[in-house]
Amino acid sequence: MALRKALPAELDPRARQLLTELRRLKDHGELSMRQLATRTGYSQKSWERYLGGRTLPPREAVEALARISGVDPVRLLAWHEVATDTWKPNVPAGTATQAGTESPAGTGDQAGTRDQAEPESPAGTGSPAQAEVLAGSVTHGAEAGHTRLPGGWLRVALVAGAVALVLAVSSAVLLVVRLDGHSEPAAALPAPSVAPASSPAPVYTCRIQRTGGLWYAGISRTQDAGLSFGAAGPDVAEAQCLLRRAGISPGGIDGMFGPLTQRAVLALQKRSGLDVDGMIGPHTWKALRG
Repeated sequence: MALRKALPAELDPRARQLLTELRRLKDHGELSMRQLATRTGYSQKSWERYLGGRTLPPREAVEALARISGVDPVRLLAWHEVATDTWKPNVPAGTATQAGTESPAGTGDQAGTRDQAEPESPAGTGSPAQAEVLAGSVTHGAEAGHTRLPGGWLRVALVAGAVALVLAVSSAVLLVVRLDGHSEPAAALPAPSVAPASSPAPVYTCRIQRTGGLWYAGISRTQDAGLSFGAAGPDVAEAQCLLRRAGISPGGIDGMFGPLTQRAVLALQKRSGLDVDGMIGPHTWKALRG
């Protein structure tokens, strides 16, 4: 089920980091595109665009994939925020689509287009033909012995005056004048904060050894930590190493208690005559370390 097609070479490294992690979660859970669509509410074609690097997935889609994979979405959402700032979608001319705004499954997969609105005429002038009539009314008034300013032009003059007044007030606010006669510019506004890039996922290495009649993988020495689907950390990585030592593959040694790890725990419990519940407790730890 792994995605064989490489991500576009021009993809920003921060966006590539997010999509690589989403691909890994999909492969780790052995999910097909159809299963992703069914369990997240986003269509199969949408997920093909997301994981293919053609469209940045929306925040809700990232959260949905994290939820069905049983992982904490905080790290993924931090990467998504950084990727949103650096995403440069290749949008065809005349199409008004935004990255990360795909509709969920059932609302269609075609990107919507927006017609360009006709420019409106200035207030009070109406269409070009009406503007000519107004211009003619000024001339006609002059010939009659009095010049009359059309209401539309009066409003334009008032708006221009109001804009000038706002600009003048804004300039006065931005300048701080000290009473001793020295002028100093106003304090510079703080630079917008940029969310720090999330630290990469930890890498675990199995160092299997037997001490005091028990097996250890060099990551955690716990013998009673309760672990279940969705757990993460060094205790999970220790259990994964010991499952592999016992000849049962839990998938990768990534410290994430996902579907493959749960399947391996069930197999070990069945083989050891334990309660087959897919959770690791003192009895299962004893079977792993014995």
